[in-house]
Amino acid sequence: MTDNAVHDNGFRLPVRVYIEDTDAGGIVFHAKYLHYMERARTEWVRSRGVGLRQGLTDNVSYVVQRLSIHYAVPGKLDDQLEVTADLVRCGRVWMEFDQKVVRQTDGVLLAEATVKIACIALDSGRPRILPDAMRELVAE
Repeated sequence: MTDNAVHDNGFRLPVRVYIEDTDAGGIVFHAKYLHYMERARTEWVRSRGVGLRQGLTDNVSYVVQRLSIHYAVPGKLDDQLEVTADLVRCGRVWMEFDQKVVRQTDGVLLAEATVKIACIALDSGRPRILPDAMRELVAE
C-alpha cells in the first residue's frame, strides 16, 4: 500500500454558516474552513463503518501532518455549503485528501485544500501502520 492512488472514494457534507462561524462583518473566519474539512473527513470514516472511538481504545489516532489551503472567495452568514473529502492517495501510515468548500446555491468554490493525515500511536505520538479497518477502506 505504498503511495497508492485512490479513485471514487469521496464524501460530501452539507454545512450551514452560523453566526459563530463568522467575524463581525458576517464573513466566515478562516480557521472555520479547517473545522468544516475536519468534520467531512470524520464523516467520511464514519460513513464507512469505522468507529474513531474504538481507535482511541486501541491506542490509535489520526493527526494532520501537512496542510495546504487556498481561500478563493469568502463564505458568509447563512450560506449553505458543501464540504468534500476525497481520498486521493495513501501509504502505510498516512492518507491524503483533496477537500473543497463550495457554496451550494451557485457552485462557487470558497476554499480548497490538500490534507495529509498521519496515523500515530496515542501513547508515544510516533507513526504507526494504519489499522486493518482503515487499510480496508483505502483499498476499496
